[in-house]
Amino acid sequence: MKRIVKISLALLSGLLMAAAWPTKGFTFLIFIALVPLIFLQDYIGSQQVSETTRQRGRGSVFGLSFLAFLVWNTLTTWWVWNSTAAGAVAMLLLNSALMAFFFWLYHFTRKKVFNNKNGFFLLILSFLAFEHLHYNWQLNWPWLTLGNVFSHNHTWVQWYEFTGVAGGTIWVILANILAYKVIKSKSQRLPYLVIFFAVVFVPMIISKIMYNSYEEKDDGVEVVVVQPNIDPWNEEFTLSEAEILRRNFSQAQPLMTEHTRFVVSPESSIHENMWLDKIDKYYSIRNLRGFSKKYNGVAYVIGASTFGMMPEGQKPDFAARKFYDADEYYYAYNTALMVVDSLDIQCHQKSKLTPGVEMMPSWWFLRPIRNFAIDLGGVVGTLKSEDKATVFTYKDSETWRLGDSVTQYYKVAPLICYESVFGDYVTEFVRNGANMIFVITNDGWWGDTPGHRQHFEMSKLRAIENRRSIARSANTGISGFINQRGDVVEQTNYWEPAALRNILNVNDEMTFYSKHGDYLYRVGTFVAILVLCFSVVTSILKKKV
Repeated sequence: MKRIVKISLALLSGLLMAAAWPTKGFTFLIFIALVPLIFLQDYIGSQQVSETTRQRGRGSVFGLSFLAFLVWNTLTTWWVWNSTAAGAVAMLLLNSALMAFFFWLYHFTRKKVFNNKNGFFLLILSFLAFEHLHYNWQLNWPWLTLGNVFSHNHTWVQWYEFTGVAGGTIWVILANILAYKVIKSKSQRLPYLVIFFAVVFVPMIISKIMYNSYEEKDDGVEVVVVQPNIDPWNEEFTLSEAEILRRNFSQAQPLMTEHTRFVVSPESSIHENMWLDKIDKYYSIRNLRGFSKKYNGVAYVIGASTFGMMPEGQKPDFAARKFYDADEYYYAYNTALMVVDSLDIQCHQKSKLTPGVEMMPSWWFLRPIRNFAIDLGGVVGTLKSEDKATVFTYKDSETWRLGDSVTQYYKVAPLICYESVFGDYVTEFVRNGANMIFVITNDGWWGDTPGHRQHFEMSKLRAIENRRSIARSANTGISGFINQRGDVVEQTNYWEPAALRNILNVNDEMTFYSKHGDYLYRVGTFVAILVLCFSVVTSILKKKV
């Protein structure tokens, strides 16, 4: 096969994956997007050639898949460039290389275990292992998890309440393998075609049935979400605290009623640099308490930059910051606060930190670049995360929807920006009692690009996985409400000051996925490691013979 043909097939695969991606893509294309890459691996792996050419062939599997994945990454996540050019280039190259490496591992294991004649299922294991790694290591970037492709067609994947997005990844790759079988096979083309259509459409039909039969309990709470629309580039870090709060309050106040129980403002709305042990002394907190008291003890959930002292006797970790004038250390946090009149303030520290912005890898060989975190204003450098999923609890003394004799406890999962991308992490909040989800974020850094729209769509998947209603407050949009089926009940326009009021139904029942999290990723990764070890041993033994 000529090199130009190989390159064309790799480019075709990248273009098809990009053309399928939310929010403007044609989702059906994802079921055939990997076929050109599968063909290239099958062709290269089946060639009986000299050892020198075989080594070159291995390289071409990596190189061609890298080209395909680079096209896909670039066309779908180019918008990162709007916040950081250097970070965007690094992300595109690293992510594409990592994807290509795991595709090469599929090629390697298929050659060693099945002599390239069978073993297409190993591609499923390879992708599961890749995506599992990308959810859990320090350079995490799971934005292009294959299962996320259905966020714009959420009625197709109601069964995510059992599988999470890993089920979508398996679905996509299995369909692509069968599509390749249809093209390659001559004598069994019809059976493979029937199986292909069954694999694609039966899950959709099951999902539609689940979607139409799912009913939420009429057990709701009135929530106001605020979109202050503060320009992160030109206003956010120059406006006074008084002006920032005024903009948030002025949007919320016209919608407040005697039944409103929560007001939600975006991530990093407060830049007063508050120390947690003295938090009640700050201007912003006093004003939030005043707002809560004015409106019958409403709970105000809002994002802030905070600091805390490192405990005495504790050894400084990678996130510890030393005072210039004292032999003491402190931590910086990206925090979600819940302020209720005179009650104790509840805090959640962001745990899933954005690589390169809020966190630099702590590996020893990368420590020299620790202070090169991208400066988007505010606190720069590695932040401290917390090791638990903190749930905000609000006791409702009014029972206007439930009857006079009932007291309701609303338990909120306060997800900060990037945290809403991590399905398994969200289940930790649900297992800790969360019966609804708030997402606070600031997507204005990316401008009016697919970035903020893709981020909004992913919240629909979290709603389905856990059957939890979601209120989302984004500084510049999109803000809105999502029900437990993943439907967008109401949303704002991008880059407009706005506020919305709606009823969020609570749910205390846990889905199978909420209970077990990313079990498919864990099982798939474990099996992939076993297969890889077997492949390496087989390769060594063959060389000795």
